Amino acid sequence: MTKALITGGAGFIGSHLAQRLLNNGDEVIVIDNLSTGRLANLESFCRRPGFQFVKGDIRDVSLVQLLVSQCDLVYHLAAAVGVQLIADAPVHTIETNIAGTEIVLEASNKFGRKILLASSSEVYGKSEKIPFGEDDDFVLGGTAFSRWAYACSKAIDEFLGQAFYQQYGLGVISARFFNTIGPRQTGRYGMVVPRFVRWALNNEPIQIYGSGAQTRCFCYVEDLVDAVIALMGCEGAVGQVFNIGSSEEISMEHLADRIIEITGSHSRKEFVPYEVAYGRPIEDMMRRVPNTERIRKTVGWQPKTSLDQALRIIVEHYRKNGYPQRAG
Repeated sequence: MTKALITGGAGFIGSHLAQRLLNNGDEVIVIDNLSTGRLANLESFCRRPGFQFVKGDIRDVSLVQLLVSQCDLVYHLAAAVGVQLIADAPVHTIETNIAGTEIVLEASNKFGRKILLASSSEVYGKSEKIPFGEDDDFVLGGTAFSRWAYACSKAIDEFLGQAFYQQYGLGVISARFFNTIGPRQTGRYGMVVPRFVRWALNNEPIQIYGSGAQTRCFCYVEDLVDAVIALMGCEGAVGQVFNIGSSEEISMEHLADRIIEITGSHSRKEFVPYEVAYGRPIEDMMRRVPNTERIRKTVGWQPKTSLDQALRIIVEHYRKNGYPQRAG
């Protein structure tokens, strides 16, 4: 039996990972300050044997060291996430993502714990080299745009992880998540699918930011959890960076159309300029498509759930459970 620490484990992805590990017979400790995570995400399994929740901040050095010392593996998912939060709280974004990751890495190194760092497709920035490969150059915008603070902070996290691996031999794996979707996700900080689904279920106008021609590839959360666990269990993954995502590309306008069709909604589409949506200028990427050859060759992973299947699951979840009012 393995005991895992999940930072940010009350969030959308972290809660799905925690539940899966418990189902696999592992013990799990979750640390989360509930700034964007929600206790409701843990309700279905929080009373199970082998689970422990700790409300705390990853910048609390003594607490992080205590929890890491009690575990065998560390999944570091805690971060400031979402375009809206990044735009509204750039200082919080930088401090949480960089200082917090450094503390978690130092504790993992102190106790010799293997660690998976959750990074983001945002690190590729404005690159137009499609699909994105793990060794491709980053193309970031200027410092006047706070969005790039998030991309830089996640890139620094990866650099820190590589430094701990190269200098100390710490077992570090970096995973770049691409637009993960599924039940428990909310749109409070800009996540597009839950916002579109909520508006469609309420027959309200679906607000599409920008032209709607920008495309994304959406990966179902359970598929991503498969990938993360497989990477953590593979010694050959240590010291490497991996894209995790789907290659099924769709434009935001067509995504809205698909959700309207699945929900049977009467919603109309409404196009909103970025500066109106965010209250400030925001640079966006027109395409974001991952090359997943590396993870496929390393652990045999590829997504199993189509976008259509994922959207139907999400719609049914919100129809049954309602739409959460807080982030997660």
